[in-house]
Amino acid sequence: MDPLRIKNFSCRHRLFVGTGKYQSYEIMQKSLDASGCEVVTVAVRRERLIDKQGKSLFEYLDLNKYTILPNTAGCFTADDAIRVALLGRDLLEKQSNKGAGWVKLEVLGDKKTLLPDPVGTIEATKELVKEGFTVLAYSSDDPRSAMRIKEAGAASVMPAGSPIGSGQGILNPLNISLCLELLKEGDASYPVIVDAGVGAASDVAVAMELGADGVLLNTAIAHAKDPVTMAIAMKHALEAGYHSYRAGRIPKKRYATASSPFEGMISYIPGE
Repeated sequence: MDPLRIKNFSCRHRLFVGTGKYQSYEIMQKSLDASGCEVVTVAVRRERLIDKQGKSLFEYLDLNKYTILPNTAGCFTADDAIRVALLGRDLLEKQSNKGAGWVKLEVLGDKKTLLPDPVGTIEATKELVKEGFTVLAYSSDDPRSAMRIKEAGAASVMPAGSPIGSGQGILNPLNISLCLELLKEGDASYPVIVDAGVGAASDVAVAMELGADGVLLNTAIAHAKDPVTMAIAMKHALEAGYHSYRAGRIPKKRYATASSPFEGMISYIPGE
């Protein structure tokens, strides 16, 4: 695969994986390694950097291997998201991790759907860009909302395949396609990453076959019966979808088309 570039950041593998919801740090560590990812997300507000056993998340993340993408999960106002983003940058600067300059922006509308607040997202995007952040903004699959967020300065828009943690996959492929078409109009290199709702490897393949530049997921691996094996599946699904999209699928047709031509077939004549 070609490297994925998001403003001044780049990575070779296009699967971004979260660090939350695992049964243990050890399982998280093995799953991240199996996924082949280079970028891992950390919820700055929700993540207990030191757990009840006195273990630190960063003890289980090779900060020389992974680029940390801090996110503002759990924020419901622009002001709150901005504060958390600044906290995340400060934290990663102290860890000397190159992820300090970017943020996965989430400004949520409510606790039930965890869908983004488009107004708050745009407001926070503008302010964080002024603060020098490379903003990767979580969005709904509404193409117009996605465009407004890009216009606000987001370096990448990340439309949801379905609600966070729902495992429903890509509910509206048409909307994701429209987001890709509009966001890349005039700039085919603009990165669009499908974020949220993935449940199985096939969902990742679908997202990539639609033309997405990458996929971000967490729950689908962390809550799988076998997270490490699921991480392997996600890795290969992303690679398969990436190559499938670039190979160019055949058009869908109403009727069958024979693999071999009828012309020149050997005919059977009774009595001969």
